[in-house]
Amino acid sequence: MRTGLAVMTAALLTVLPATPALPRTATPVLSATTAPVLPGRTAPAPVLAGGADVAPVDLDALFVGAHPDDEAFSLSTLGQWHEDHHVRTGVVTVTRGEGGGNAVGPEEGPALGLLREAEERTAVAKAGVREVFNLDDVDFYYTVSSPLTDQVWGGDTLAKVVRIVRQTRPEVLLTMGPAPTPGNHGNHQQAARLAIEAFYAAADPQAFPEQITREGLRPFAPARLLTGGGRGTSRTGQDCAATFRPANPAENVYGVWSGRASAQGATWAAVERAAQRAYASQGWAVFPDVPTDPAQLGCDFFTQVDTRVPVPEPGTPAATAPTAILDGALTRPAGTVPLGTLFGLRPSTFDVRPGTAFTVKVTATAPPREPLGRSSAALRVPEGWQVRGSGDLGRLTPGRTGSATFTVTPPQGGGDRARVAATLTTERGRGYTDRQVELSPAVRGAQQPLPQVAQYEKWAAEVGVPQLRGLVTPVLTLPSGGSRQVGVVVTNVGDTTRSGTVRLDLPAGFTASRTEAPYSDLPAGESTTVPFTVTNTDPSLKTSNEGGDYAYTITTSSGADGADVSRPALELVPATAVPGAASAPVVDGQGGDHPGPALDISRLWEGTACSSAADCSGTAKVTWHDDTLYLLVEVKDDVLGTRLPAADCKRHWRTDAVEVTVDPRGASENTSTTFKAAVLPVTAEGPPCFLRDADSRQGPGEETAPGMRVAAKVQAGGYAVEMAIPMALLPSAVDPAHLGLNILVYDSDTQDKTGQTRIGWSTWGGVQGDPYRWGVATLPGYRPPADRPTTPADPVIPSTALSSLDSPQSLEQAVRVHVPLAGGPAAQASRSGRVVAATRGQGSVKVTLRAGAPGTAHVFVRDDRGTAGSRVVTVSRKGGTTVTVPVNRALGAGPRVVAGWGSGTGTAVSQVALR
Repeated sequence: MRTGLAVMTAALLTVLPATPALPRTATPVLSATTAPVLPGRTAPAPVLAGGADVAPVDLDALFVGAHPDDEAFSLSTLGQWHEDHHVRTGVVTVTRGEGGGNAVGPEEGPALGLLREAEERTAVAKAGVREVFNLDDVDFYYTVSSPLTDQVWGGDTLAKVVRIVRQTRPEVLLTMGPAPTPGNHGNHQQAARLAIEAFYAAADPQAFPEQITREGLRPFAPARLLTGGGRGTSRTGQDCAATFRPANPAENVYGVWSGRASAQGATWAAVERAAQRAYASQGWAVFPDVPTDPAQLGCDFFTQVDTRVPVPEPGTPAATAPTAILDGALTRPAGTVPLGTLFGLRPSTFDVRPGTAFTVKVTATAPPREPLGRSSAALRVPEGWQVRGSGDLGRLTPGRTGSATFTVTPPQGGGDRARVAATLTTERGRGYTDRQVELSPAVRGAQQPLPQVAQYEKWAAEVGVPQLRGLVTPVLTLPSGGSRQVGVVVTNVGDTTRSGTVRLDLPAGFTASRTEAPYSDLPAGESTTVPFTVTNTDPSLKTSNEGGDYAYTITTSSGADGADVSRPALELVPATAVPGAASAPVVDGQGGDHPGPALDISRLWEGTACSSAADCSGTAKVTWHDDTLYLLVEVKDDVLGTRLPAADCKRHWRTDAVEVTVDPRGASENTSTTFKAAVLPVTAEGPPCFLRDADSRQGPGEETAPGMRVAAKVQAGGYAVEMAIPMALLPSAVDPAHLGLNILVYDSDTQDKTGQTRIGWSTWGGVQGDPYRWGVATLPGYRPPADRPTTPADPVIPSTALSSLDSPQSLEQAVRVHVPLAGGPAAQASRSGRVVAATRGQGSVKVTLRAGAPGTAHVFVRDDRGTAGSRVVTVSRKGGTTVTVPVNRALGAGPRVVAGWGSGTGTAVSQVALR
């Protein structure tokens, strides 16, 4: 989905230091506080696959991502686990990345999805991963919105993830980051949220009960749940895990060093890099070599979200070992309790208050076939906290559960996250587990969240993972030299009505309409918003990612148990007044008749910094006349990238391009209600071309933006692009006082369809998907037509994805591992179809199918070189059917026919050798 440049940037940021998600179904998703604890290692349940009762593959670990390549920066770890401990890992890929670019050919849509699936299977195989479960959801475009992703994917995706977890029964569940941190792909956020929800829902017999009552599956509780990456710092080298210092000391972050040697004759980092290069369509084939010195190689980091089993104690050698994530679930360090032991800790509340007691329940369950004997638990809390209660768990015979409840009282003062831990002592070994709590006063004040952040925090509360709150620094944007209202949300988490004050302490260059304001009679459990108007009084302050983040302090007092202090930020974005032109500028690429100031579009946004102004820099002028917006963009560029054919005028980040983004009302949550157009200044045929991407309507410019005009002039040292955009093309009427605007330049100095540098006007990581971080423009004197709607029209979003029935590799995997296609149910045996025989012919293969009911057969002739022929056959009646499948070449070794069957009741797969 992402370009190689964007992937590298996101990966580095992660390692070094987003339509409501719920409810999805009529059945509840179990929260972390009430999930039943079920033994992880039980016999796998039978599942219908190909019309027979067979056990599906039993996995040890499962990674859940959104696109092919999302697992690519974890392959060093997965490969080590496989080589050293025979860990069998599968990968769930929600989409096949059909919305991404293609650096190797013209394929797009389903054809690109088939290509990217093949790349993924090649890549993960280098780490010993064979199973890739594609869910057939559509990949549309780069967005940073999880709600939009959820809307496009639909409400059945969670059911598909839960079904695969129940079928494959992995002890360890890995995924991506669920929070709308800046630049985090909305598809990645949503895939992570699905994985987290599935960790609880798969164990709950009330969640998706039809999978249990109709399909013969059983509830299954994975042992451990982790997200990729870790917030903090670390050194490279063999001690990268031991030297990691988390930003949140109460988090459990585990590292697996990539510098260890593999049996493939290279470090695991080098094996991972070779795997990443398999993603040639995404421009990854040009990724540089990793350092040959292992001391320069770092760790893959993973952050624990939840666990049902004992884990290594932080600060011990076991917690920094390569097996730390597997311990308690798949591996057993010396002296610890037997595998299959469950050990959990549940505070009565996540939000704890100074001087106010809360309870902690500790529960231990012996493995189904092994006793723990006399057992006890002890609670560990931060210094100064008080603990009361007995930890006696009794004698734990096989399968028996014992519990103990403690009362904990934090001291007055202090704050932030804290770790509450429990140790287990038994006759068969010891164990450790812990939980985070948040200590703060009864009344809290926080800067009003962005809509996606508010939705994320609501999701975390509903799913029961409050430890995932607060991962996004609260920010609000402010136009340079402008004003905005800033609301402080005051929440009473205490048990009595409170009154108090809110005070703002702003940095130099900012003022507020008032520095302190009261709130009164706020009931327990309620929130209120205290408004302030904040102004940037010094427009010379830096904007964007050149230093435009300005932290300030909110102090909320209630006169009870201390003041609450938070540190949000205001982000300055550039601002301009767009002048009206007396006459319409001529759109010819020559420029010269555009009034108004020249906007600096040379700020680095992503990728490699420009080596000089001649390498990449630029200015832009914007004006309006009548009902049309005019832009002149002049770019210095000493080396032009690939000249794409005009017929390939799409995915503009692959070469040199100029993109203009317009948010008509300046209030869009995501780009589906904006206008984004890109111009390639030159094509293989010569003239420029233009397109729309990742907005309310995507596609070739002539089709999606009729009436828009572009021109370009390319000369030594750079190029100029002119655009005329009728404002009637925008998804809603313009607000002349607050137009969201950005101008971005994509720079490529190679001929391999990859970009290296991105610069622009308002620049932040992932800014192309973040309308709130675009610059602000006013249009003095402009008035939109009175009949133009101010509510955006419904966006047009791609909805075509490759079906697994049309993927022979997916079909062959389903035959091998007995897991139905695309996370869906298996067809009823009596109503499915299958291939029963296949014989060679002259330039063709004769295939005999037997069907229990009408359906569609997707038939592929395969050998060791891939697909030699295929055909889709509609079968209108039950019984036998013979079809001829043409082949386009001579067959090689291992000839066979694989077929997928689709009907209203599910899918089935079958395979026969070719006679």
